Amino acid sequence: MNDWPEGSSDDSRGNRYGRGSGSAHPEGARVMRQVRRTPGGPGGPRSAPPHGGVPRQPRYANDDQGHGSYDSGYNTGQVYGGPPPGGSGGTRPAPNWRRRIKWTAITVVTVFVVTSVATYFWADSKLHRDVDLSKVIDRPEGGEGTNYLIVGSDSRDGMSSEDKKKLHTGSAEGKRTDTMMILHTGDNGSTLISLPRDSDVEIPSFKGSSSGKLYQGTGRHTKLNAAYATDGPELLVRTVEFNTGLRIDHYAEIGFGGFANIVDAVGGVEMTIDKGFKDKWSGADFEAGKQTLNGEQALAFVRTRHAFAASDLQRTKNQQKFLSALAHEVATPSTVLNPFKLYPTMGAGLDSLIVDKDMSLWDLADMFWSMKGVTGGDGTSMNMPISGSTGGNLVWDKAKVKTLVDELKNDEKVTVSGN
Repeated sequence: MNDWPEGSSDDSRGNRYGRGSGSAHPEGARVMRQVRRTPGGPGGPRSAPPHGGVPRQPRYANDDQGHGSYDSGYNTGQVYGGPPPGGSGGTRPAPNWRRRIKWTAITVVTVFVVTSVATYFWADSKLHRDVDLSKVIDRPEGGEGTNYLIVGSDSRDGMSSEDKKKLHTGSAEGKRTDTMMILHTGDNGSTLISLPRDSDVEIPSFKGSSSGKLYQGTGRHTKLNAAYATDGPELLVRTVEFNTGLRIDHYAEIGFGGFANIVDAVGGVEMTIDKGFKDKWSGADFEAGKQTLNGEQALAFVRTRHAFAASDLQRTKNQQKFLSALAHEVATPSTVLNPFKLYPTMGAGLDSLIVDKDMSLWDLADMFWSMKGVTGGDGTSMNMPISGSTGGNLVWDKAKVKTLVDELKNDEKVTVSGN
């Protein structure tokens, strides 16, 4: 019986693969040219697969144009999505630590250099180079090492009425000097010499810093801080040089507000006060013992003189003692390595610091680290030698001062002791 549709018969369909057979024996497979037989050929001998092996699968060729062949991949054991033959079996390659360390080091160095350069230009731009030492006349010859004149003035610039009241500065017009020090740096250590504001000095001939007019000296003697009040930093430098014979290379000045801001920026300064004292003029009210001073208290501490018998000399000793504690606090790792403390501290100091036109940041750094070393015990710290007083002014010991100046000029170790 024929089940094919009418018009179709087995014979008309031709020799097609998969045609059924009415024979009791199954029909052999038709030869397909796409199938590549094993070398034995159809019906030929086949080699048995190895024990436990899988018979080799046929490979299918593409069309007669020879566009390559298809391989199922079973022959090689490759699994889709896995690594290629001979791969690492799916494990990740080991990290190149040498390369990582190299680029990490390059990144760190680059950030450090960029930050340092940016900080340098930022700090340099904030310096107030307002003092022109070229206006100082009849200057002594220079010597070995570098001499800085460091001044703390009672400048109230930028302070509000509330600030003046809080810091007990008063509202006096003009500026005077509460603190004056000579810092010498050289190969034989550094020396810090406090100049009492009540020192008896002669005001020499000088050229007006603003007018350029020459004022002849009259031999008039007065307190050292009067020189600054008369014609500012240039006349103060001229007076110090005239009365000591020591050439001043650089000048640095800070006012009341800037000093207090620096102390507050570092979070206060810890120090030990040997004996308690009070002074209504400066606002000082201290008990003996270790304590942390804020900006307001620190300013009162370094300004106080009415609470002491030897008022000006004791004040200069207190100033040196506090500067030692302040320099130590500023240079601690907790400040230097903490940008949230370092930059406010630098900003507070630089905003209110007045220096000479030739002062560089390197000079400023040398001044600071030398002062830190001296006040920390690495160097000599002293008052200017005093031989007596006249009219309430402190008279310098001329012989000791000459020896001191000669030793500083030659950058020799100082042998002179002060008061």
